[in-house]
Amino acid sequence: MKYLLSAVIVLGLLAGAVWAQESDQPSTAAADTAVSADTVSVAPPAPVGNLRAYDSDNDHGHAVTLEWELSPDDGGGDNSVLMYEVFRWYPYFWDTVQEVRAELVTARQRRVQGTLDVEGDPDDYVKELVSRHTELLSTLPEAHEQYPDDGEFRLVRAVPAGTEKFEDRGPKDRLAEDFLPDYCDFYYRVDAVTIDESVRTPSQIVGPVQSYGQWFNTGRIVVLCFVLVFGLLTILFVQRARSGAELYVRPIAGIEAVDDAIGRATEMGRPILYVLGLGTAADVATIASFTILSRVAKQVAEYQTQLIVPTYDPIVMSVAQEVVKSAYLDAGRPDDYSQDIVYFVTQSQFAYVAAVNGVMLRERPATNVYMGMFHAESLLLAETGAIAGSIQISGTDQMAQLPFFIVACDYTLIGEELYAASAYLGREPVLLGSLKAQDVAKAAVVLFALIGVIVTTAGSSVFQNLFKVTD
Repeated sequence: MKYLLSAVIVLGLLAGAVWAQESDQPSTAAADTAVSADTVSVAPPAPVGNLRAYDSDNDHGHAVTLEWELSPDDGGGDNSVLMYEVFRWYPYFWDTVQEVRAELVTARQRRVQGTLDVEGDPDDYVKELVSRHTELLSTLPEAHEQYPDDGEFRLVRAVPAGTEKFEDRGPKDRLAEDFLPDYCDFYYRVDAVTIDESVRTPSQIVGPVQSYGQWFNTGRIVVLCFVLVFGLLTILFVQRARSGAELYVRPIAGIEAVDDAIGRATEMGRPILYVLGLGTAADVATIASFTILSRVAKQVAEYQTQLIVPTYDPIVMSVAQEVVKSAYLDAGRPDDYSQDIVYFVTQSQFAYVAAVNGVMLRERPATNVYMGMFHAESLLLAETGAIAGSIQISGTDQMAQLPFFIVACDYTLIGEELYAASAYLGREPVLLGSLKAQDVAKAAVVLFALIGVIVTTAGSSVFQNLFKVTD
């Protein structure tokens, strides 16, 4: 009897729980119905007004700017606008272009990896894809002229509420996925979207509008003016230098020491070691060093002193040989020139340094000249030269190596002084004129900066806005 009573109680509790659960279901359904009703009850917002589309100014093209007035329900009215979605009309032909583009990108990647498996020459296959992709892009303007047939509006970007301007910009790379072609008729619309994305109001369609590049960025007129003024200054000073006028160049100790060092080497009967550095013939520092080498070689030829020029790069060696040969010819001693003056060592950095250091310790040059581009080997060269007791003159535009040259050499040309040395020693009218023009331009920049500080401190922004430059 006791067990029967316990079973009845348990069954009663279970039945009560089931009844309570069933009684809760209508309330849950009612809540779902209420939520659904709230969602559906969102009224469609008012559309944006005065939608305009135009080509973006001062760019390389591939960009269209959209402007509109906010929907009355954005911050006002029902305040129901959550965001704006920008749509552009795409012809279905664009999908074909994208398929070929993707195939071309993949083929190029696999060709580089060596995994492109095609019949015939892989390069010919890639060239064929490039030609096909280019041909398809050329027909895009015709495809856009088919609007509104054979195409559809697709989402470009969603922007938050409160936004009144959007730039649809694509890259210049024709193989980019979001490439936006120039000279095609584009059509846009902007949808005002609520919290329920199905409740939205599209704007009127605007178009056609085309993107194209501009010849000049009007926001950089100030730069154009400075370039023109600097160009005129350069022409003026070059003409003055060619007419024989003496152009004053601030004397630099390292430049003045070159003549004294050559004379010292002549008196001691010991050679001069000239190191062009580890740069290539295309580096500006190496080009400046060639001019200095020409001056040094000319004086060496006149004084009949030995010159040693070990080089790191074969092309630099060829250029240096011609420079030295011309210098000996200008000095009136072409018979004293020997191709052994300039020779190639190696293109291994520290093997080259070891060879040059060996020359220093064996030949004991009176003067070491380091002009050009140097890296980690700078201190090794300069310390060895100091041990050999040579007068050392260095110059480089590599700022990280300047401290080593300064502490280990007798004279050091810092940065632009290397270029000034080439103009000062060479006395070439073009180099000398451009150097003077740079000096005048730098003085003008310093003067304008001081005036700008004073005017801005006084609370005026006129001078600051006058020199404002935009990208």
